[in-house]
Amino acid sequence: MNKILIIEDDAAIRKGLEEVFKQESFKLMVEEDGEKGFRRAKREATDLIILDLMLPGKNGIEICRDLRNENIMTPILMLTSKGSEADKVVGLELGADDYVTKPFSTRELVARVKALLRRQQGVVQTLTETSFGTIVVDFNKQEITKGDKPLKMSAKEFLLLKYFVEREGQVVSRHQLLDDVWGYDSVPTTRTVDNYILALRKKIETNPSKPKHLLTIHTAGYKFIR
Repeated sequence: MNKILIIEDDAAIRKGLEEVFKQESFKLMVEEDGEKGFRRAKREATDLIILDLMLPGKNGIEICRDLRNENIMTPILMLTSKGSEADKVVGLELGADDYVTKPFSTRELVARVKALLRRQQGVVQTLTETSFGTIVVDFNKQEITKGDKPLKMSAKEFLLLKYFVEREGQVVSRHQLLDDVWGYDSVPTTRTVDNYILALRKKIETNPSKPKHLLTIHTAGYKFIR
């Protein structure tokens, strides 16, 4: 049974989410305050976090950032208000895995949650380890080392790297990455993908300005080679 942590201060939305996910046989933990939700996310293991953007005590952007800085890789689905486009992009860049805009369809939300859980479980069930250059990656433990030094990497970065490794030598477009890794059809800009690529290069390349493994293919996208 998958366990979900819901951090949402709106009582009506919170109650609705509880009813929907209980019907889907999920185990739930619920918090209405950002600071309490953050502490619970650190303290208790969970399979996914549904995180409201605007919260008392500590907002969703701060929670997402601080969890990733603590190396907590639990998938995060953010709930955002219509018109908060910039916050959506910032949230994704800080390590959120997906977002849903209020008001939302509960059917869509459940589908996105299940898709995130499938992708997260796929990291464990398929590729477990890889190495290239001085990099060694354990996808099972979500650990990466460069030489003998451990590197911090977000859950989204692990999924993105895994996606490239599984498609070694193939050219992958930005829109393909958005569809398959982020799990939705479009975002306001593909800058999100480019920023993640830059972050990955800083971690896996000896010289990020002259990458040898994660290459840009002009007008087409990116390609991974060993």
